[in-house]
Amino acid sequence: MRDSAPATGTTFDVHGLVGIDVAPGTPGESQLRDMLAPFLGGSRAPLRLHVSGETTPVADQSHAEDAYRFTADSLYLPADRVQVIETRDGYAIQGSGELLTAVIPLLDRLCIRENAAMVHAAVVDYRGSGVLLPAWGGVGKTSTVAKLVAIPGVRFMADDWAFLDADGRLMGYAKPMFLKPHHRTIYPDVFSGARKPLAPGWLTNSVAKLATAVHPVIVRYPKTAAFTRRWSPEHRMVHPEEVFGADRISSGALTRLAMFLERYDGSDARHEVRSPDWMTSRIVGNFHSELPMVSRRLIEALGATGLVPLEEFFSQKAAVVRRALEEVPCSLLRIPASWSADRTSDYVANLISSKLEE
Repeated sequence: MRDSAPATGTTFDVHGLVGIDVAPGTPGESQLRDMLAPFLGGSRAPLRLHVSGETTPVADQSHAEDAYRFTADSLYLPADRVQVIETRDGYAIQGSGELLTAVIPLLDRLCIRENAAMVHAAVVDYRGSGVLLPAWGGVGKTSTVAKLVAIPGVRFMADDWAFLDADGRLMGYAKPMFLKPHHRTIYPDVFSGARKPLAPGWLTNSVAKLATAVHPVIVRYPKTAAFTRRWSPEHRMVHPEEVFGADRISSGALTRLAMFLERYDGSDARHEVRSPDWMTSRIVGNFHSELPMVSRRLIEALGATGLVPLEEFFSQKAAVVRRALEEVPCSLLRIPASWSADRTSDYVANLISSKLEE
């Protein structure tokens, strides 16, 4: 293992679990500032990600055809222009592309070493009770959060990504929210006044598919990626504090309810009790499937080269999540695909209220 030189640029502290040091002049620094804004500040965390634009020369690399180069403690992906080096305190992430897609899976990996894990979910602090709502993209997480936070005493924690430790504590991630045309009636204040134009509703799916298709290319060019995040006609990027107010943001709460949300072809909503084992499997699988393609490719390469064996990565993450959910009521809520975001979010918010106020 190599020691990484300490960075003197931007530093982030992720709930005291992991520190992220971004060297001055790193091409993706502005994107990291945007997406990791809630964690900006000094960190004393023992595990760290060291992010920089300059790659370290590595000798005697093995070749996996043209896909990557690797050693016992390093990996280079030519197509994504990113290099990962294992260090004594975590990982160094180096390259000229948008490095956020490499940071997220390795941040998750280091959190797992600290008995916590990243989850793809909406999360609220419901009067002191943590509510975990894992779901696929497009199910209605962002809409549901708005309806829940409108209830007195409920505070926002996350609408997309969050953290869960093995003791069952949910930790928020108030990153920028990406609001789309169908959110207009749910977040009217955000859409008022002079704003960038959005694609009309009938074009939203086409624009989203195009964005997904070009994302693996765009992330190689940090300036283009930053421009796209802010000015894509697919969405409007806003910070949760601007929407709800700083006093309605919570950083942590003990999990009291876990409900997986998914759309289906039926005509009625169906709420079904599930086991913590079932929920663990769905959370781990959902997180991985919702990562950008570039992030999934990195995880695959880390596993294929033995730097982070896949069986170890997934089994250790599952162990953290399973322990966290030990005493938590778990369920599946299947919502008709035909329901609007407004109707869906009303139903979910009312169901959660009824469960927690029984």
